[in-house]
Amino acid sequence: MRPVQPSYVIAIGASAGGLEEINSFFDHTSLDGVSYVIVQHLSSDFKSRMAELLARHSKLIILEAENEMKVKANQVYLIPNDKFMTIHNGNLYLSEKEKAHGPNLTINRFFNSLAIDIGRKAIGVILSGLGSDGTEGVRSIKNAGGMVIARNPDTSEFNSMPSNAIATGLVDFIAEPSLMPGIIENYVKDDENILSGSIDEEKKLKSILDLIKEQLPLDFTDYKQTTMLRRVKKRATDNNFIKLENYLDFLKKTPGEVEALAKDFLISVTSFFRDKEAFDFIESDVIPKIMESLDPGEELKMWVAGCATGEEAYSLAMLIQEQLTGHLKDTVVKIFATDIDTVALVHARNGVYKPGIIKNVSPERLEKFFTKEGKNYKVTIEIRNMVIFSQHD
Repeated sequence: MRPVQPSYVIAIGASAGGLEEINSFFDHTSLDGVSYVIVQHLSSDFKSRMAELLARHSKLIILEAENEMKVKANQVYLIPNDKFMTIHNGNLYLSEKEKAHGPNLTINRFFNSLAIDIGRKAIGVILSGLGSDGTEGVRSIKNAGGMVIARNPDTSEFNSMPSNAIATGLVDFIAEPSLMPGIIENYVKDDENILSGSIDEEKKLKSILDLIKEQLPLDFTDYKQTTMLRRVKKRATDNNFIKLENYLDFLKKTPGEVEALAKDFLISVTSFFRDKEAFDFIESDVIPKIMESLDPGEELKMWVAGCATGEEAYSLAMLIQEQLTGHLKDTVVKIFATDIDTVALVHARNGVYKPGIIKNVSPERLEKFFTKEGKNYKVTIEIRNMVIFSQHD
C-alpha cells in the first residue's frame, strides 16, 4: 500500500498560458510518492479546463483544490481561478482574491507557506510568466533548506518570471519542463542518501566547515548538517567532483572556491515590516515605552542583528521617525544594522528596492519615506541617515 503522506511537495508556479509546458512536465512524471501543487496566474472569471486536459498527460490523480483538503502522495492539486491558496499542517487553505490588498502574488503566497509548513521537503518550480512573482517564494524555500528549479529563460517566450528567480542566485537547476521530473527524482534519491549520511561524509563536512572557519571570518559549524551537506554536494558536483574528499582537496588549494561555497550558505530572506504582528507590537508598545524613558538630549541607539538587505532595519527607522514628535523631534537616532553577508550589505546601503515592496509598505509610508527611481523605490536620506550598516557575525 502506497503512503498517503507525500515525501515531498512540488509547487509549480506558472502563468495562465502555461498549459503546454505543464503538460510537458507531467508527460514525464511517475508514481513516486510525492505531491504536486500547480499555482497559476488565473483571472477570477476564468474557467480552467486544466484538470480535464492534464489528465491526458499523467497517471496521477488530478484535483481542483478545496478548502482544508489534505495533500496526499501521487496527486496533483490545482489552484481555483478565483482563490489564493496556502498550506498548513499538510492541508490546503483557500481565500478570496477580492479581499486582498496590493498585487496578486499568488505564487509567492503559496511558496512562502510551503516553506514554513514542510521546510526542506519543499521543491519549487518556476515556469514561464511575466513579472517577478515566485522570486520571494524562491528565497523562502531555499532559506528553509528546500530545492528550486526554473525554466530555461532562453527558450521561453515569457521569460521574466524564471529570469527574476534565477537572478537571486538561489536556483539549483535551470532546465526545460520535460527534464524537470528526472531532476526531481534524482534529487529526492540523493536527499534520502544525505539524510542517511555516512560517518565518513560527516567527517568530510566537518573538515570543510573548519576550513571555511580558518580562512574566513565565518563559522557554520552550528548550522543544520543536512542543509550544509546538501549544498556542499551540489557545489562539489558543479565542479565535477563526485567524492567529497576530492572536493575538500580542491578547496584546500583554491581559496576562491572556499569563498564561493561560503556565499552559497548565506541566504538573505527579509521584507519590510516582516512578521506584521511583531512590528505592530513594536510600534504600539515597545517604541513608545523607549521614548518615554529617554532623558532630554539622549541618543536613541538600537541594534538590528542579521539585517540582510536592510528592509527590517529601515522599517524600524520609519516607525521611530513617526514617533519623533514634540520634545523628541530633535532626538538623534542610530540604528546599528549588521550582517555577515557583504553582498547583502551593499544592497542595504544603497536602499533601493523593487516595486514589490508596495505589498508590505502602506501608500502613506511610500510617499513619506521613499522617492521613485524609475520603477524602483529608494529610502529618503532622512531614513537612510538613521541606519549604520556594518559587517558583523
